[in-house]
Amino acid sequence: MSRTVVIIPTYNELENISILLDKIINLSFFFHVLVVDDSSPDGTAELVKEYSNKYKSRIFLESRIKKEGLGKAYTHGFYWALERDYDYIFEMDADLSHNPEDLVRMQKELDNSNCDVIIGSRYVNGINVVNWPLSRIILSYFASIYSRIITGLPVYDATSGFVGYKKEVLHKIDLKSILFNGYAYQIELKFKAFVNNFRILEIPIIFKDRIHGESKMSGDIIFEAIFGLIKLKILSYFYKKNKK
Repeated sequence: MSRTVVIIPTYNELENISILLDKIINLSFFFHVLVVDDSSPDGTAELVKEYSNKYKSRIFLESRIKKEGLGKAYTHGFYWALERDYDYIFEMDADLSHNPEDLVRMQKELDNSNCDVIIGSRYVNGINVVNWPLSRIILSYFASIYSRIITGLPVYDATSGFVGYKKEVLHKIDLKSILFNGYAYQIELKFKAFVNNFRILEIPIIFKDRIHGESKMSGDIIFEAIFGLIKLKILSYFYKKNKK
């Protein structure tokens, strides 16, 4: 049977993480969970430790010394999962914006279809976003359009943080080469999977805005995404040239 782990980065998600972990534990598929916490001052890690003690073979915690951003947290989690030879590695948000039940659908696609990367997409079938302010919808939607124009990435929701990878994809990407840490991090992973000829599939999900806690979005993250993609595309030409 395939071994799958779901990586969840956290920073001050005390009000959400127990709800999320309970939902994943009760799914029909046996998922492992790795929470990567960036020293949340609100006690998130302490609560996850309680779950880890209760579900010793399913829930794991990696505590990092300081808050360094989403990308570095995910990369830390990816290395952890690859070292333990998981077959499938998922990433999802801790704020309940992603429905854990969709993990089962995404897992089945990785198991049964020809895809190597599965994306829970907000935009592949219209705009499926609930309770987001219009400004955030516009920003996210047009960021994905912009990424397709600049990089040629054939993905409707390039900034999605609800993604499953076969382990071969993350091995091939070379995580040490990742340039970005914020909004552009998600685009970069998908783009590098694409240029390495891995097969990407999007399935529609319904994305809900967080109820508890605060968004981690900032101006620096947006700036990185806008100008970083141009750099990413330019570097890809050198990558392709070296492969020949």
